[in-house]
Amino acid sequence: MSIRRTIENNEEAGIRPSKTYQSFVAAAGGHRELNFIEKDVRNYITREVQNVSKQEDAKKFGKYLLRMKETNPNFFFELELEEDQSIKLAFWADARSRAAFEYFGDVILFDTTHNTNRYSLVCGSFVGVNHHGQSTLLGCSLMKNEEIESFKWLFQCWLCCMGENVPKGFLIDQCASMKRALEACMPTTIHRWCIWHIMKKIPSKLNGYKGHAEIEQEMTQVVWNSHSKDSFDSNWNDFLLNFRLVDNKWLLDLYEDCHIWVPIYLDYHFWAGMRSTQRSESMHSFFNKFITQNSSLIQFVK
Repeated sequence: MSIRRTIENNEEAGIRPSKTYQSFVAAAGGHRELNFIEKDVRNYITREVQNVSKQEDAKKFGKYLLRMKETNPNFFFELELEEDQSIKLAFWADARSRAAFEYFGDVILFDTTHNTNRYSLVCGSFVGVNHHGQSTLLGCSLMKNEEIESFKWLFQCWLCCMGENVPKGFLIDQCASMKRALEACMPTTIHRWCIWHIMKKIPSKLNGYKGHAEIEQEMTQVVWNSHSKDSFDSNWNDFLLNFRLVDNKWLLDLYEDCHIWVPIYLDYHFWAGMRSTQRSESMHSFFNKFITQNSSLIQFVK
């Protein structure tokens, strides 16, 4: 196999340039036996391998998904391309994910992350919880944007993949377009916002107020320690009045949607121990061990 082909294959497999170069050194019997250095390997990757057009990468990506489907008919995927043949929307789930949904599909967590590929496509993952309390991947996606229609397309694909079986609960980030798409596609499912992301925003949203540390502490108490819906309403109103926050739009909007993030409104329902999308963070960190911002679509899907 030629040196160039080896570099290309190793890059596609996610092998670091330094390891690729060392393999050449070992095969040649030493550095002096080679007429190039490690920097040349890196330059070749940057110049030739990583500069493959997004159209060509999308073509390879589609062919890979087709091969997976041919290998296992239970592999599911949907792909939508832009006019220039680059990726617009993609969803896929293997046979294991589809089988797992039958047992662990009552409550689903959906989360998105960015910067996982060289085209800045948004990566989405559907996650369930198995009988050991472990995260179980139930489908992956790539999206060019996070508009309502993109999420609708994605949720409809996922439902089709899972035999139109609608989950009882669905946990998402505080995202307006995601929320509206979910309401349209799964109106009978109980939707829940990630409380961790909401509470994490308190310092940045209320930092301009005097005594913001005390405000954060009191809001946390109201959210977590209200033991009935009526007591939450009363405690929240007192909180706004005491700290002169009755005109704060962020807090007013949160109250309007309190039924989809405040524990007292939701904990009567089975959530498999989930109140936040933090569970997906561990899955994202797992992905990050194998993929980078420079990863191709093939490297990502594998």
